[in-house]
Amino acid sequence: MIKEIIKYPTPLSVEYAVDVRVFNNELFALIDNLKDTINENNLDALSAYQIGSFYNVIVVKDDNDEFVEMVNPRLINHKGRIITTESTAYYPGKTAQIQRFETISVVYQDRNGNDKSLQARGDFSVRIQRKIDYTFGATFVQKMSKEEKEKFEKSLENGINTTNADYCPTVFFRDKILKLINVVMFFMLLPLVASFFIDNEQTLQTLWSYQLYTIYGVIGLNIIYFFYAQYEGKRYVACSSCQLGNIVGTTAISLVKLFVITVASYFLLHVR
Repeated sequence: MIKEIIKYPTPLSVEYAVDVRVFNNELFALIDNLKDTINENNLDALSAYQIGSFYNVIVVKDDNDEFVEMVNPRLINHKGRIITTESTAYYPGKTAQIQRFETISVVYQDRNGNDKSLQARGDFSVRIQRKIDYTFGATFVQKMSKEEKEKFEKSLENGINTTNADYCPTVFFRDKILKLINVVMFFMLLPLVASFFIDNEQTLQTLWSYQLYTIYGVIGLNIIYFFYAQYEGKRYVACSSCQLGNIVGTTAISLVKLFVITVASYFLLHVR
């Protein structure tokens, strides 16, 4: 029977796969469903995880395009490293550069519970590694370098249907606004430090004027952050309700910092 493959942004059904203990018709049906789904979608491998089953089962085509049924697979040895360009049915149309083991040794059981082992290299090895990742509740995202992961997540943000997706990104554009605010406030501390070494009243007043313009600018940036952050949060159904408190709190903390800097500037630069 052909099954629907779980695709992003739908979360995967369980955190990790459970080993099969009973080898019965239910297991046979699951394996056959995986094969039918692979053939229907022109794939080279699937894990039970990807069709909503919690069993530790994967089906992979070998280099001869023959199915290899693996129940409770375990990677026990590996050697060599290769960089591959991978895609997965969970992220349709997306690819990424992933570092994998070149050669692996795997132990598993067949559908009748018989112990098996094999060595795989090259593409066959990569297919097995990809599917074993799913048995631990992971996709190839967890195997990416930091730079590759950031690039991949950005492509998801740009390509996803944000109005309907059960998705909340970890990186927002508003974070850049907040970073700019913090950088500006850091530089506002410099005139305060300099005031301890300056006795000239005219110079202090010039610094105070500089601080005033900067204070107005930071207030404006906070206003922009507050309203843009709400707009950005509402684009994502999964996180719009949980973001408001964080936005308000972040803005309040930023304004408190600004207030402290303003008071210090007033006494150190203006009325000193």
